[in-house]
Amino acid sequence: MIRARWAWVLVLLGLAAPRWALAHPLDTASLFLSEGEPGHFRVRFQAGSAALSRELREPAVFPEPCRLEGSDLDCGPAGLAGNLEFPWLEGSLTRLMVDIEWRDQSRMLRVVTASSPRLAVYGGSAPGLRSLLPVLTDYTALGVEHILTGFDHLFFVIALTLLVRRRGPLLATITAFTLAHSLTLAATALGALELPAEPVEVMIAASIVLVCAECLNPADSLTRRAPWLVAFAFGLLHGMGFASALLEIGLPERHLPSALFSFNLGVELGQLAVIAAALALRAVIQRLRWQRAWMTRSLVYAMGTTAAFWAIERSWGVFGS
Repeated sequence: MIRARWAWVLVLLGLAAPRWALAHPLDTASLFLSEGEPGHFRVRFQAGSAALSRELREPAVFPEPCRLEGSDLDCGPAGLAGNLEFPWLEGSLTRLMVDIEWRDQSRMLRVVTASSPRLAVYGGSAPGLRSLLPVLTDYTALGVEHILTGFDHLFFVIALTLLVRRRGPLLATITAFTLAHSLTLAATALGALELPAEPVEVMIAASIVLVCAECLNPADSLTRRAPWLVAFAFGLLHGMGFASALLEIGLPERHLPSALFSFNLGVELGQLAVIAAALALRAVIQRLRWQRAWMTRSLVYAMGTTAAFWAIERSWGVFGS
């Protein structure tokens, strides 16, 4: 009864979301920056509506020491490096496309929305590690954030820790999952592998349902005999999901390998944090003798039911359109 009630809540929220979105004006805008002389950019802003064009005085808050005069942006010898902030995006549904082109023809193309109204630009001329440090820091943090807020990946990792109880096999399983999603993350982000995102998301949700079902099934199966093999197979799918999120965020063309490595590192750190927390919680519950069979089953049912709902919802997006 409780699960059915929550399912109806999710269905009603899913039906209400499109109507809520249509109740607010959706606008678009574009910001183009093209470098002429070193550190000097020509700025061109295009608003999708006359109202936005009238209301907006400056298209962005540029980092120090950049100075905007008319359509000319002077950033000095350091070049354009730092955070571009767009406070006017807050509270709106406007999608802003930012297109930056440097003299060496390298390019940065991003979409900025109200959920994150700022853009980090790594175009400075600082030598060595100083130029890489912002990239490493930002993309590692993005990787950690993605695994901790991406509930489908989070559920899959937790389900693996519930399925594989012994530390040795669990280590092998997580290692196989890491290796697999690292391979497809890199291949997809670099353009060597291309698959439609929608079917991949359906299969990711289905992978959670399968592992949750195996957690509840005491019978012998391939998943229980070789969990590392199943984790590797599904890890290939999850890697494409990671890459889809990374490509949506965008990769700095000048620091592509560093950003890719840092994002993957962040994913691994977040994943290890989740596993460590799950194992620590299980150890505390066992030590205090609070463990009950219904606890694990309830958690598995909750994750499996949610994942099944995701699979149906995402399948509708694939086959219902």
